[in-house]
Amino acid sequence: MFQKLKAKFLSLNIVVNYKKILPYVKPYWGRALTAVLITIPIGSMDAVIAWALKPYMDVVMVEKSTMGPSTFFIPLLIIVFSSIQSLLTYSATYLNTWVGQKIAMDVKKKLFCKLMRYNASFFDKNTSGDIIFRFNNDVDSACSGLLNNMKLFTTRLFSSLSLIAVLFYNSWQLAIIATIVLLGALFPLTRVRKRIKGIMDKTVFSGSAVMTHFNETYNGNRIIASYNLYDYQNGRFCATLDNVFKLGMKMIQRTGMLSPLMHFIVSFGIAAVIWTGSHLIVTQQITAGNFVSFIAALIMLYNPIKSIGNNFNSVQMALMAMERVFGALERTPEIMNCENPKLLATPKNAIEYKDVCFSYVKDKTVLDHINLKIKIGETIAFVGNSGGGKSTLVNLLPRFYDVTSGQVMIDGEDIRKLDIDSLRDKIAIVFQDNFLFGGTIRDNIILGKENATEEEINNAVKCACLDEFISTLDKGLDTEIGERGVLLSGGQKQRIAIARAFIKNAPIVILDEATSALDNKSEAIVQQAIENLMADRTVFIIAHRLSTVRNADKIVVVNYGKIAEIGSHDELINKENGIYASLYHTQLH
Repeated sequence: MFQKLKAKFLSLNIVVNYKKILPYVKPYWGRALTAVLITIPIGSMDAVIAWALKPYMDVVMVEKSTMGPSTFFIPLLIIVFSSIQSLLTYSATYLNTWVGQKIAMDVKKKLFCKLMRYNASFFDKNTSGDIIFRFNNDVDSACSGLLNNMKLFTTRLFSSLSLIAVLFYNSWQLAIIATIVLLGALFPLTRVRKRIKGIMDKTVFSGSAVMTHFNETYNGNRIIASYNLYDYQNGRFCATLDNVFKLGMKMIQRTGMLSPLMHFIVSFGIAAVIWTGSHLIVTQQITAGNFVSFIAALIMLYNPIKSIGNNFNSVQMALMAMERVFGALERTPEIMNCENPKLLATPKNAIEYKDVCFSYVKDKTVLDHINLKIKIGETIAFVGNSGGGKSTLVNLLPRFYDVTSGQVMIDGEDIRKLDIDSLRDKIAIVFQDNFLFGGTIRDNIILGKENATEEEINNAVKCACLDEFISTLDKGLDTEIGERGVLLSGGQKQRIAIARAFIKNAPIVILDEATSALDNKSEAIVQQAIENLMADRTVFIIAHRLSTVRNADKIVVVNYGKIAEIGSHDELINKENGIYASLYHTQLH
């Protein structure tokens, strides 16, 4: 029997989770311990009120005496103890909240650091709602639930122990009956977790889906407006809410009977106590005061037990949130430094793709045995059909993804043996849709080098062809650009990204279709900025517009994960039945 109860207790992972949270509690152990210790008298004082009823009832109700000291001191004692209990309850709540918020902050900071280090495939597979829920909401649920559960547990524990002591003090016979019924009332709790775990997991998923809808509506507000997608988006949102409602009702179906069942079992205990107590009073084994004190203690003991079923779901949610939080904390990023990684010096010789294969999904090849060597200082362009593997090929260099097989090498060293930060320090990237952070133009430019001098900033602005635009702004570089740069045009965003790359001054530059989304006028300006950026650097260009890659030292045609052609513009344009020549002439016409 003991082993079964132990297994049930461990199945809740309470001990395991509380051990894991201890390092986060340690910096605040003084306040946390005080908050726990305060709950001891809070719980124990419940027994004082029940115990005080015995002498009061025996003196006043049985002996009909109103002049004894108990008639004055006992009511006063109850008031004093209740006042102290109220003050201690407030103190415990305040300390629990303070410690809980501090722990939540520390866990969120650590999770945020972990989140930033997760590789690109993690973000490919998870929605923004999932991430917000798991890395923010779950932390709040876990940390607040942790201390609230601890407070609830210790308060109920010492309250129960002290009240049980009062029960045995008044009548050991009645106390045995009450204790047996108490254990019977708690038994249904051991069956609940298994029944609700699957539903809780689905509820969490639905909650994150709701957040994803809000994020999509915020980010896609112009698409929704331009395509009149109000009914479509509202329909999807309502369907998700309906699913949340159904899951909530399923939860009630599986747990709603818990509290009434416990109430029903407890009623047997009260009935048995009243029947047995009446017999004990008649046979003068206990006094009326004993009986009243016992009933008061019993009701104070049973009432929280009857309502615990209503709180059990929230306790389970907190425990499961804790499990998910520690799952995220213990997750190891797929891409990380090897043991004793080497720092990458400025590349001097070549970058080489050696028999490289890559798959996003098992058994679905994206790159198939790629062999390519780029000399330092060369400009190499990747062209070809959409989905052919151009971006993937370039994304392997800064280790956004790792090769499935083969090697990517810089100066003969496998990049997996290099320190990731030092590798990425040597690479500047300008994407097709560059992300700008909320803040000023200056804030976004100096991301490449936070300690950049004013001279370096001005030079980057000039080389990125931003100086004329900046001069038209009242606040110049200190102009706010709005979230994600919504107050800027596409060309302006690109030039800020190019200025950021200039400030970084990395020897390797990746241009991922940096002009494909711009109009002709903006493209001309951005193209000039790009040419400035390319000077004296090793440059990787991904382009659909072949007119932008004519001057590349090498043009690599990538089709269906393989290198189909390689050569200069002149070499490829004159190749009979060549893929590049066909693409080039098609674009001209």
